[in-house]
Amino acid sequence: MTKERSYEVDIIRMAALIGICVVNLPFMALPDGGLIISHQGWDLVVSFFIACFFELKFFLLFSFIFGWGMAIQNKSAQSRGESFSRRYFGRMIGLALMGMAHAIWVFSGDILLLYAILGALLWTLRGHSPTALIKIALWMLPISICSLTTLALMVEVGDDVLWLSDSVVGASPQLGGDFSEATQRRLLDWPKTFAFILTVQGPLAFGAFAMGLAAEKSDFFKPNSLGFNALQKKLPVLAITASVLNLLYGLSASERFSQAYEILALLGFVLVPIGASALSALYLYLLIQLSRRLQIPHLLVLSGRNSLSTYVLQGIFGGFVFGAYGFGWFNKIEPATLLPLSLLIALLSMLCVGVIAKFFGRGPLEPVLRWFSG
Repeated sequence: MTKERSYEVDIIRMAALIGICVVNLPFMALPDGGLIISHQGWDLVVSFFIACFFELKFFLLFSFIFGWGMAIQNKSAQSRGESFSRRYFGRMIGLALMGMAHAIWVFSGDILLLYAILGALLWTLRGHSPTALIKIALWMLPISICSLTTLALMVEVGDDVLWLSDSVVGASPQLGGDFSEATQRRLLDWPKTFAFILTVQGPLAFGAFAMGLAAEKSDFFKPNSLGFNALQKKLPVLAITASVLNLLYGLSASERFSQAYEILALLGFVLVPIGASALSALYLYLLIQLSRRLQIPHLLVLSGRNSLSTYVLQGIFGGFVFGAYGFGWFNKIEPATLLPLSLLIALLSMLCVGVIAKFFGRGPLEPVLRWFSG
């Protein structure tokens, strides 16, 4: 792996972490979990913007790089003559345990346990060709659409709420209490939340894993690679698809459709996997181009390189800001204000992890995960 390609991947991780923080924060800050239909004025505009351009998109970027990283680790182990299977499954066990701790103590919308489960399944695809992996990834789209259609038909308006985001969780007022009260609430919420995440995000995450694995096998990040050039040729189609379907999803999420157009609301909901995937592909292309033209501050690059620590620290900071054991701002900040606040929390988390990595070589949680892998 060349230095240049590693830098590009770090930038993608960094951007994904920022987007994930923007989506997650309302679910830690508001009783309704940031539900768009309850917003008016600027709150509605900002929430609609986040739904269209952030929800599910940056999570897919992060998942893509996870699949890419699996292939890199495999090659590295082979070059040293080591058994990759033991190290890899040790890593997945560590990730699962850390995910459960994260869900209970920090944020019940945790994604690490899902990654550990799907990462174990990804092991079975390690010998597949890039073409076969891409086909598997594409098959995840209709599976995701079927899952969302089933959920939409099961859910009755007024009884339950479907949220699609990088974390699917409804924030309870108890999350604004002291640490013990918030932990009890997260523990109660987590099983249902995880089942929802597994159903809604599982197929998309696994598809992105497969695409990332295919990317490494085909040298996607190499300048003028066949895969990158193919992505470049598809930009117009991706842009049109992303614009139409994400706008439709935003209108559906904010219930802008009257009863006469309920079919459009349903389509906006169930077709978001295609729209989100298209926009994530556009983001991927733009981030690669950006990384090849601009020099990003090294501390921020280090945070992307130590993404586990950065991701967890975002939740810790969010809990402190909104919980009674910190600033106690739960349900005291308007939804529109959460966007700049989430960007600030993302930046502070990245800078903290970057400083730690600069002086100690790694973020605080990366050595823990490495210990599990032996």
